[in-house]
Amino acid sequence: MSQVLDAAPPSPPPVTTTPLSPAELADRYGLSVSGARPSLPAYVRQLWQRRHFITAFATAKLTAQYSQAKLGQLWQVMTPLLNAAVYYFIFGVLMNTKRDVEDYVPFLVTGVFVFTFTQQSVMAGTRAISGSLGLVRALHFPRASLPISYCLQQLQQLLFSMGALLVILLCFGVPPTASWLLVVPVLALQFTFNTGLALVMARLGSKTPDIAQLMPFVLRTWMYGSGVMWSIDAVLRDQHLPRVVQTVLEANPAAVYIDLMRFALIDTFRAEQLPHHVWAWALGWALLAGVGGFIYFWKAEETYGRG
Repeated sequence: MSQVLDAAPPSPPPVTTTPLSPAELADRYGLSVSGARPSLPAYVRQLWQRRHFITAFATAKLTAQYSQAKLGQLWQVMTPLLNAAVYYFIFGVLMNTKRDVEDYVPFLVTGVFVFTFTQQSVMAGTRAISGSLGLVRALHFPRASLPISYCLQQLQQLLFSMGALLVILLCFGVPPTASWLLVVPVLALQFTFNTGLALVMARLGSKTPDIAQLMPFVLRTWMYGSGVMWSIDAVLRDQHLPRVVQTVLEANPAAVYIDLMRFALIDTFRAEQLPHHVWAWALGWALLAGVGGFIYFWKAEETYGRG
């Protein structure tokens, strides 16, 4: 009897459990992958929450851009004006392209200012990630903030230049008209297009920094084909070009925004000089580049600053 009382109770059968996978553990305890790409709506909300950072960053970069120069912010206006003076001498005087254009100086300066806006936005976007790796690796924020802020910086710089442009228009006898109000929608569409293009180039430049060395040649070629220094309308009237070439020249997004700005500001640049369906082209390019570029950039969000 004592042996029965002293005997140890039988041990329970061993419980076999399958260890949980890392994904299951993360789901159980509400963990998420560090640096994972958020959904597109969440990404847009994060950008909106950081809108003050985007504008402050753009303003700070603009202020610091010429801080070491004695003339300071005057270079924001003088740089495109000097470019326009060089183009006037080479194309307007030596090549005599001004013979086909009324009010050639306002025509040229408007084209230079508008194309410079796109040119500088693309170049800034190309270096937006690769040139800010310290910031990207140190802080967690939506990376699209950087190319967007650089494009906003270029828009602010263009607005400074527009003041000088209006003075030039008045000095050459171009009267202010109600069509000047069209500048607002044209700039809005061009800014959307530039931002989308900068987002595309930011993703490409983050993986291949050498693109930044190639882009000046691409942009210079694009400028020569965009009617900055010559009239596309005059060439299409005087030259018997293939229909495909005509369509490419008319649908060129840089030329579309330049022509719309000229139509808005210069009274001698008439509606018949605009390409067919020019506003549809302007809206289409803005939506294609803006929406498509944003999604393209967002899809690689978790890769920026790594490797």
